[in-house]
Parts: sequence; C-alpha cells; structure tokens
Amino acid sequence: MEGVTITMISECDYYQGPHAIAGIKFRSVGRQLGVTAWGMNVLEVEPGCTGYPEHDHVKDGQEEVYVVLRGSATLVTRDGQCAVEPGAMIRVGPNTRRKFLPGSTGVTILAIGGTPGQAYPQRR
Repeated sequence: MEGVTITMISECDYYQGPHAIAGIKFRSVGRQLGVTAWGMNVLEVEPGCTGYPEHDHVKDGQEEVYVVLRGSATLVTRDGQCAVEPGAMIRVGPNTRRKFLPGSTGVTILAIGGTPGQAYPQRR
C-alpha cells in the first residue's frame, strides 16, 4: 500500500553500539518506519535492570510521552514514584528528571518526543 509502512517491533533493529546499556533494547522505530515529524522509540527493559538513565530535556526543550505496552514499571521523579502498567500514557515535560525501573517481568515502553515549535531533526 502506497504511503504505508508496517513492521513488528521485534523486526526493528536495536542499538548495540558503544553506549548500549545492558538489559535495555533501544529501538529507533520512528526512524525505521520513516517518521519525520517527531522522535519515536521502543524501549525494552529487562527485569532487574537499573541502567535506564535518569534524564531531563532542559537543553533541547523536548516533551516526551511514554505508553506502556507490556509489563510494568515504576516512574521515578524528584516528586516521587508512580507505578505504571500496560495502557498507561505518561507525558513528561522537559524540565522533569525521570527514570523508569522495570517491574518483575520487565517493561516495554513506546516513547514519543518532540520540541514544541521545532521540526524533528533528520538523523539518517
């Protein structure tokens, strides 16, 4: 079908370079689908993995929306912790430091990000 790209998450490559984090598969699914309007990644975090980096987007002003697809996790911010499960949709502003800790079966999260008023930079 013209103008349509369909793929399975498991078919998308994941980052395995020098900055890869043990226990996390970081899949640039937006790039692999040809999305150009925003950033979109799938993060698969194994149970017991604590390597998901605490971070914010103060420098680039990026907002992120996370959707829990499978498993469960705890979202940790300076304001506290919140348990999230499949179907949860979480918007996090650029100034908020955040970290996900996977639940007992791990977690798969769809992460969508963009900076208001700016086009998504092409990285090919």
